[in-house]
Amino acid sequence: MDYQKITHQVVEVAQKAAEYIELESVRFEKVHIEYKGRNNLVSYVDKEVERMVVQGLENIIPGAGFLTEEETIKNEHKDFLWIIDPLDGTTNFLHKLPVYSISIALMVHGKLVSGVVLEVNRRECFYAWLGGGAFLNGESITVADNHHLKESLLATGFPYYNFEKLSEYLAILNQFMRNSHGLRRLGSAAVDLAYVACGRIDGFFEYNLNSWDIAAGALLVEEAGGKVTDFKGQENYVFGREIIAAGPIHTEMLEIIHPHWYN
Repeated sequence: MDYQKITHQVVEVAQKAAEYIELESVRFEKVHIEYKGRNNLVSYVDKEVERMVVQGLENIIPGAGFLTEEETIKNEHKDFLWIIDPLDGTTNFLHKLPVYSISIALMVHGKLVSGVVLEVNRRECFYAWLGGGAFLNGESITVADNHHLKESLLATGFPYYNFEKLSEYLAILNQFMRNSHGLRRLGSAAVDLAYVACGRIDGFFEYNLNSWDIAAGALLVEEAGGKVTDFKGQENYVFGREIIAAGPIHTEMLEIIHPHWYN
């Protein structure tokens, strides 16, 4: 199967969906906000984008399964599986903060083979396919060549409904704040990972994430020369709800996170 060709087809699907998001961002009103749960927001924009993306992907690989955030199509695991977040950074979009993206990944027999993250506001399209490297708007990208945590800029996300391990998380933040150039919370895990892949951010970590938040971005980082694991340093990051993604500082990040998280 030609994963390069498929990836470029997915880019076209994402670009069309981004045009719709751009139009709706101008006229969207907060009265249209819906709640899926505590602090878990959604809108008609998320749902409509998901429908558009699913329709486009069905034409690329007929009969493939889907795993989508808004479940506008029946989620069904198959050997060929699309993993989709139609609007990663929904809260930012709803509050008119300019960091949100479309994230689309393809998994074949349990392995990520294609990933696209399109940050809508800057029209930056990050994409990668297995063994082909990672790209930003046609230009090859790599992770930052930074070997020292103390010289690194990190990104993370803050819990907004699952606070069971808040004390452990705060202890980790404390260590990183004291031993890095700082932490950023952009509000879109897919964008965080894309920025790690192109070297703008040295490392990213977060917990309580879903597969659609990180699948495409994780492949970007790996194809850009970085390392991606869960908080144990193992490979259960797509469905394990924990992720560390970084260049050479991955080892230092893991050494801080693991003992706090699994004490």
